[in-house]
Amino acid sequence: MSGRDRVLGRIRRALGEQGAGEGGIGRAPGEPGAGEGGIPRDYLRVHGDRTPAESADLLAANLAEYRAKVHRTDEDGLAPLLAALLAERGARTVLVPPGLPPSWLDAAQAVRVEDRAGSTPYALDAVDSVVTGCALAVAETGTIVLDGGPDQGRRRITLIPDHHICVVRVPDQLVDSVPQALERLDPTRPLTWISGPSATSDIELDRVEGVHGPRTLEVVLINPPAQ
Repeated sequence: MSGRDRVLGRIRRALGEQGAGEGGIGRAPGEPGAGEGGIPRDYLRVHGDRTPAESADLLAANLAEYRAKVHRTDEDGLAPLLAALLAERGARTVLVPPGLPPSWLDAAQAVRVEDRAGSTPYALDAVDSVVTGCALAVAETGTIVLDGGPDQGRRRITLIPDHHICVVRVPDQLVDSVPQALERLDPTRPLTWISGPSATSDIELDRVEGVHGPRTLEVVLINPPAQ
């Protein structure tokens, strides 16, 4: 038996399929022809019981561990904060997704650049910064999830510019765990999972940032209005 046959056999057993044809991987449980067997999902869905504030603190700590820069503000302070971050970066141009709320950049001095279908990678690389929203953030892993929504734009605009500022609404866009995130995400959308700035290490563990995406990731957590 070849290695391929062993792998496919394990997949058939995991899916509960009986008698799948040669080269097939069987059907998912619940589909016509699938067996009664299923994959046990007895792992913990979340590790610990947290308040929204504690979840936000955990997200911030994990993002910082990944060398992302974390900022906190409220709705009124968002525009001044974004303007300050862009100015501190020295950004002369900022890439803007089509559905980004215009008020977010009301105070910014940088020239807004729209993502166009004809924009080349070279043109996007010439932009200093990009500002987006997000689909979700995962506290336990310090992960930001983008799904190509109107305030996020196409995947390429968050991978080519060297500086990405991402805004997360707390607690509406914050979940504790990956299983909770998967329940809220649409698997048919182009999902991008970001845990800190893009980085890699060679065999000697020398860290190099900015290889597969932005060299600098800044995350702004918007706190809800005080009650």
